[in-house]
Amino acid sequence: MEFTVSKSDLVRELSLSQGVVEKKTTIPILSNVLIEAAGERITLTATDLELGIRCSCPARVKKEGSGTVPARKLLEYMRLLPEGDVHMKFLENHWANITSGRSKTRIAGMSRESFPELPQMPPAIAEIPVKTLAMMITRTAFAISTEESRFTLNGALLLMQPEGLTMVSTDSHRLAFVRAAAADSGKVDQQFRALIPKKAMAELIKLADESGPEGKVMFSGDDNHLFFEIGHRLLMTRKLTGNFPDYERVLPKDHTFTAKLEKNEIKSAIERVAQFADERSRAIRVQFAEGEVRIFSSSVEMGESEESVPSEYNGPDLEIGFNANYLLEFLRAVPQDHVSFELKDQKSAGEMRPAGEGITGQYRYIVMPMRI
Repeated sequence: MEFTVSKSDLVRELSLSQGVVEKKTTIPILSNVLIEAAGERITLTATDLELGIRCSCPARVKKEGSGTVPARKLLEYMRLLPEGDVHMKFLENHWANITSGRSKTRIAGMSRESFPELPQMPPAIAEIPVKTLAMMITRTAFAISTEESRFTLNGALLLMQPEGLTMVSTDSHRLAFVRAAAADSGKVDQQFRALIPKKAMAELIKLADESGPEGKVMFSGDDNHLFFEIGHRLLMTRKLTGNFPDYERVLPKDHTFTAKLEKNEIKSAIERVAQFADERSRAIRVQFAEGEVRIFSSSVEMGESEESVPSEYNGPDLEIGFNANYLLEFLRAVPQDHVSFELKDQKSAGEMRPAGEGITGQYRYIVMPMRI
């Protein structure tokens, strides 16, 4: 195999593969990227057996073929080369000669036969705007459980219906729910339900950033895998198996009291007060009173802090404990300027949402209270 490719094109596509390449593995080939040259393009493929990515870019192909080289080392070296064309030639012993200007390098590769075969994408069943999928991931990914033993919570539930898309995530302490109406969901040909692993969601955000706001995601799935094709890039992931919790039972049907707050004010106040919260529990006390919300924290080792922010609230005085990080992650994800905090009593879950959305709103975030 022999080809010439633009350094910037190759670096861009190699960078997108780094999140998929296995860093510490007992299978050495998984640290390599598969390079295939055919026609007027080269295709790069990386996998950790759970997640796979296939990217391509234009190239002047002199001899078609394929080979594998260490993905991280190739990217690190390519980044150090000056801008311009890079010539690569794979030898019979699987090594690759790389020439750029006066630079000449040989990098040890491995046989293409050792590289795992990735599944082929079935016909697409939905075409989703990139910005819609990225928005839904951004608003739910942070609430996914990080406990490996709870594997059904290690991803987000994706529901596809002709009337719109829904994504839900939970770690059992909080739940994030986002719905995109049919007008924003693109073209959905059939109903589909699947659990998307958190790692795949992080890679989808990277691909979305590269594609631009007008990009489209061609989505498909089979019994074991999910496929997301964005332009000339394809991400495939194994589905998570198991039953996702019945999230509809968790979503409150009504609320007794509502506090409306300016997002940046409450976010900044919580960030400052949380500096003095217990490092393990991250617990703060939130006191709702007429016209304001007060936030308190105290720690034997660190000290204590208190702030208040104005709010529109006309209910009785309530004091509830919350994990400060849980509140902040929602406030950082929501784009609106005002948020509402909806409450029932001190022992019930609180709900946060963009201000102005009704009970059937598009973005809902449920947080369980803490005992302090």
